Formats: sequence, C-alpha cells, structure tokens
Amino acid sequence: MFLFFLPESLDLDIIRNLECGADCAKFQKSELEHKFNKKALERPYTSKHSWGKTYGEHKRHLEFSHDQYRELKKYAKEIGIYFTASGMDEMAVEFLHELDVPFFKVGSGDTNNFPYLEKTAKKGRPMVISSGMQSMDTMHKVYQLVKPINPNFCILQCTSAYPLQPEDVNLRVITAYQSAFPDIPIGYSGHETGMAISVAAVAMGAKVLERHVTLDKTWKGNDHQASLEPNELAELVRTIRLVEKAMGSPVKQLLPCEMACNEKLGKSVVAKVTIPEGTVLTLDMLTVKVGEPKGYLPEEIFDLVGKKVKTNIEEDETITEDAIENHVKKVKC
Repeated sequence: MFLFFLPESLDLDIIRNLECGADCAKFQKSELEHKFNKKALERPYTSKHSWGKTYGEHKRHLEFSHDQYRELKKYAKEIGIYFTASGMDEMAVEFLHELDVPFFKVGSGDTNNFPYLEKTAKKGRPMVISSGMQSMDTMHKVYQLVKPINPNFCILQCTSAYPLQPEDVNLRVITAYQSAFPDIPIGYSGHETGMAISVAAVAMGAKVLERHVTLDKTWKGNDHQASLEPNELAELVRTIRLVEKAMGSPVKQLLPCEMACNEKLGKSVVAKVTIPEGTVLTLDMLTVKVGEPKGYLPEEIFDLVGKKVKTNIEEDETITEDAIENHVKKVKC
C-alpha cells in the first residue's frame, strides 16, 4: 500500500496522487481546542513558516473544515482513490469515524497516548500507527494495548524530523519490528528527501509506505522540504512496483528464464585423460568444462569417483550417464 500525506497547506489536489499511482491520499484532521491547550494556541508564532501571529491563528488558517473534508472524501471517491486522515485528537477521530474513512492513521504524537489509542481501536477500523519519538518498550506496550481490541493494525518505523537525515532513519528498526510483531504488517513513514531510502524500506519488507507530497517544495511550511513533488511521487511508485516484482520467491532454483544461459554456458564433468572401458574413476581423471553434449553437473564430480566406466571415453569427452556402470544421476527437487 502507498499512503501519501498531503501537507496541511496544500489545496485540493488529490488527483495528482491518483495519477502518480498512490493508493491513498491522507490528510491531518485536528479539532484545535482538543489538541492544544489555550496557552499553546495563544503563544506567539514568529517562524518564517507562520500563517498567523499566534500558533492558534496559524493552525486555524491551515485547518480544513468538516464540510471541506466531506468534499475531499466525495472527490476522492469520484476519482477512485482512498481518502483518510490522521486524527490528531479524540474529537478528530470521532469526526473521521462519522466520515467513514477506510482506516485511521495514528500520528507519532499520539502513539503513546494510550487512552486515545484504546478509544480509536474500539472503533473497529483498521489502524496505521506511526512510531516517531517512541522507544521499543513503548511500541511493545502499544502492541499489547491495541492487539486484543483490534488486531487489524500495522506499525510504521518513523523518525520525527523534517527533513530527516539519512543517519537518523534507522531502517533496521523495520527488521526489529518484524521480529517483535510477526503477526502484523510493518511499514515505513519517511520524512527524508529523495526516494532511495523509501525504496530500501520496501526492499526490507515494508508493507505500507507513507510519504509527504507537495506541489512545490519552496512553499511556506517546514514539511514541504521533506515532501515529494508529483513527478518524484510517480517515479517512486514506479520504482517500488518494480522492486516488489523483483522481491520474488525465497525458493532458490534453476528458473525457466535461465535455461538458455545454462544450455550455452552451464558446465559438465569431462574426461581429463583417455579412460578405457572398465576403469574405476579417480578424481585426477576428471575435470569440468562447458561441454557438448551436457553430462553430469560439476557438483556431481565427487559422486563419480569410484564408479566403473562401461565404455571407452576419449580425452576431453563429456562423461554421460550411459557411460557409467550402475550409476543413476541424482534428481534435483
């Protein structure tokens, strides 16, 4: 699954996500008085990314209304892409539940908010839980809390920094999560620049990928720098779909596509010297070459030692099965 987050300063542009191949467009929904206390909303906000004199004014400028969310969901349905949002507080989760989103996204800031997690899990919808700013001990507690209530959830490795530096990504946590929580999908939520790290996460087994998307990285807002523009998103999707195909099977065997190369270059056991009929083979009589016709595989050379030949074999001639007395080639499974 591709899960793409649209920065909150972005206008309605879900169509770009669909055209690029994403499975879902995800926003963030906050009920500001329930997410922040009064002092947090009233504090001055003088950042170059500010849309207001106070943090509350800034957030109110960016926040979509309930009606706008209903319009977004309707539009997403019309064009055929999933639509959801991170519920950034309990009241936002209530609204998203009423909106009938296909799953809840739990942002990293609420992952250790256990009352929130419990209430969200009890809604019965699938959950995608990010793990930025958390410890492995906390993630075990999250798993133990959510699993008995709602087993349909996954955990994303995430580092909460914008933009994220490669040395802080810690993709090996994906493997640690896979070992610790083998019965749920594990994914990756990336805030880095570029695409390579996200592709690597998929190669390591991430089943859900979340990336921020923007129309212009130079826009005001600190997450735009860590976002992908539409052409990058499309390239990321194409690359990951290719990697998914390349992951293939864990079974190692000779494949049909290798037969031509094997016929041309595959080696066989060949007589190093002339071997008269009735000779008992020793290793110094045998060598390995690309032979015509094909004969015993190189790996079978030790099995031939001690066997008697029932016909004359010329030097440099392939050792074939019909030249060996009472010897049957091993059948590979």
